[in-house]
Amino acid sequence: MKKIFAALSAGQSAGRGAVLCSIAASSGSTPRGPGAAMLALESGEAIGTIGGGAAEYRAMELARQMLAEKRSGFASYSLSAGEAADLGMICGGSLRLYLQYFDPARRDLPPVLQTALELLSGPQAAWLVTAISPDGSWRMGTFDRQNGLRGLPGVSPADVEPLLGRQAALSEGEPVLYVEPLNQTGTVYLFGAGHVGRELTHILSLADFRVVVWDERPHAADKAALPDAAAVLCGPYSAAMEKLPPITPEDYVVVMTPGHQADYTVLEQVLQTPARYIGCIGSRKKVAATRERLLEAGFTAAEIDRVCAPIGLPIGGKTPAEVAISVAAQMIACRWNRLDWEGMRYAAN
Repeated sequence: MKKIFAALSAGQSAGRGAVLCSIAASSGSTPRGPGAAMLALESGEAIGTIGGGAAEYRAMELARQMLAEKRSGFASYSLSAGEAADLGMICGGSLRLYLQYFDPARRDLPPVLQTALELLSGPQAAWLVTAISPDGSWRMGTFDRQNGLRGLPGVSPADVEPLLGRQAALSEGEPVLYVEPLNQTGTVYLFGAGHVGRELTHILSLADFRVVVWDERPHAADKAALPDAAAVLCGPYSAAMEKLPPITPEDYVVVMTPGHQADYTVLEQVLQTPARYIGCIGSRKKVAATRERLLEAGFTAAEIDRVCAPIGLPIGGKTPAEVAISVAAQMIACRWNRLDWEGMRYAAN
């Protein structure tokens, strides 16, 4: 989403139009679901994807046609057995697309796009809200809990509230409201900026995770080496919870410090938080030793079992990048409530 909105903002400034093609609704089996988007630019370039394949190819052809005609509108694709075969697909679902022409002459759009970019980089949940009139014209605004609904006079926040969620949603009535999440809620707090931590920060950024890195080693806590991190902080691990914002049930904690004692120091603190996910890197021997220390400190087995350790899905990764991929995959599964916690808990041996 960041690349799409950065390109939209740059296009508005340069006087270039674009068409944003979004999956507004879907049913059955489809390559991607509501909220997936791609952008057609005047240069012929495309940014993003709605799932690839022949359906995306046809959608992009339509987007370029609408770009030339400077218009917006809905389009539907049925991926039933017959039509899916015509498209070279076997999904069997249906897609409703919204194709939105961004006119560079519109003066109301740059402020909204700038606000969207700021919200995309922030820690709080935020949504893009588009009000679509029967004649195809549209207005756009944003919604977040701190500032409420901005940029859409005449639209009630009460109409937007039922549409807020992790996936895009489309309302009935006039105007039609299309509401899509700008960012995923929750921040990743990564303790340890070693080789795996640096690879993980980059990979998580590609999946739209916001990552804050903490390391007590000044040479490791180097923002230049972690350009994808939202913040890089340096200080004793023992002081982390005093300096960081309160960890919420939407947040993730990854423990990748260089030693047993530092792991214990961090886990001792984060186990007292409601973090959505806690993972700790290390061999089974290291994990077992840390577990025993936590038990001796008074943590219950159930509390310790909140920790995924050894961290990551068991794909056999060896290199820092491979290990980081396994961890990112586990965190994505947690994000979408697809993680099978059985066997992912703190390993006792």
